[in-house]
Amino acid sequence: MNSFCQMVDIYNKLLENIILPSGDFFLGTNYIGELRRWRKISRLKESELHELSIINLRKLLSFATAKVPFYRTYSQIEKSDLGAWLKEFPVVNKYDYNNNIDSFLSVPKDKLIPNYSSGSSGVQGVVYMSKKEQSSTQAIQTLLWEWSGYYPGKPIVQTGMTPDRGFAKTLKDCLFKTRYYNAFGLDNIELSAILHKQTGLSNYHLGGYASSLFLIAQKANEQEISDVKFDAVISWGDKMFDHYRKEIEKAFGCKVYDTYGTTEGIVIAGQRDLDYSYILTPHVWLELLDDQGNEVEDGKIGHVVVTRLDGYSMPLIRYKIGDLAIRLPRHKYPERRELAFPLLEKIIGRNTDIIKTASGKFMIVHFFTGIFEHVHEIKQFKVVQRDLNSIEIEYIPGKGFSEIVLGKVSEKIKSYLNEDFPIKWKQVDFITPTKSGKPQIIQSLINNNSLSHHA
Repeated sequence: MNSFCQMVDIYNKLLENIILPSGDFFLGTNYIGELRRWRKISRLKESELHELSIINLRKLLSFATAKVPFYRTYSQIEKSDLGAWLKEFPVVNKYDYNNNIDSFLSVPKDKLIPNYSSGSSGVQGVVYMSKKEQSSTQAIQTLLWEWSGYYPGKPIVQTGMTPDRGFAKTLKDCLFKTRYYNAFGLDNIELSAILHKQTGLSNYHLGGYASSLFLIAQKANEQEISDVKFDAVISWGDKMFDHYRKEIEKAFGCKVYDTYGTTEGIVIAGQRDLDYSYILTPHVWLELLDDQGNEVEDGKIGHVVVTRLDGYSMPLIRYKIGDLAIRLPRHKYPERRELAFPLLEKIIGRNTDIIKTASGKFMIVHFFTGIFEHVHEIKQFKVVQRDLNSIEIEYIPGKGFSEIVLGKVSEKIKSYLNEDFPIKWKQVDFITPTKSGKPQIIQSLINNNSLSHHA
């Protein structure tokens, strides 16, 4: 171990044993206590994790039916069959709690901390938490980072959504040795500046929104920069596509660890030693449902419905977040895995990220990214659907582009569908992101929420 690493290790001990506990004491939070508790939880056996999840779910349902106005009308008598009892609760979404937020609270709002969602689904929402619940969320997020080899006080380059950091966030950046950049304000000048500042440095992590990490990596590869390396990359916030991952790994020569959660403070899953994601079961109860609200078989695509098991101030029970995912069938579990949490096979993304044909076939985001990752002549694309009879693909041409490329891609899409499906092409200089600033692969202007058929 070199002297630099020794200094970082000493600083980590100082941070965890003195600085952060002192901060928790003065602020009334419990970040370090929760982090240590979750480190212990992550070492539990499979049976112990399951038992803890059952205990947490039963306690939450009992509490909600007794203390939360919205849930008092549902299933107030505790059932021995916990699964059947849970299914008596309604599936809720952002519209439900936005329209009557006070009915979801067990504590007055003025005693809680508001957490606003980004509004990437088109609807902004707010979830209220206690300091304890917020500490738990932050601790679990840190735990997922630690799965990549990170630890508090280790230098990290981070992209995020709050360019104006303010005093508190600036102090936090200083304590955690964070170089912070606005994820969705990156231009060529800033991308080059980020890479220049990291030239020749070691022992850094890179973390942030997947799309912004991809842009940084793309710039590094375009400029053939070889002396910017990271120990690992952690992604969150938007979808980590396969072509993003390949670009990042090529640029920085390290592994990418994807994490999955909601802006409502629910941490769902994260990667460690596998390509699959571990589900944080004592924190979240995950259901994958079909269009009729029935649980789908493992290995089948379903709507993501989550219950935060330690969220008592504003319980979100059976909260439909608008994503699609696939749970890994038990028989496909790797023989060796470092943790005992259950596994997600694939996170599809927004349930609006689907193209529907008149014949009843569906194309998810991965359908298109799987094709375009091999089309280097197109720099960026976006699929727009206004009706069932066709799609329009906006594209920004790259090096070596010609009209022939468009014909080849059209034929590839039609061959996969096994039907003649009209495709219109539109060359653009800029592709508009979502309201949150995230890039958008698919924009569907029709109702696509059915999962009846898939191509």
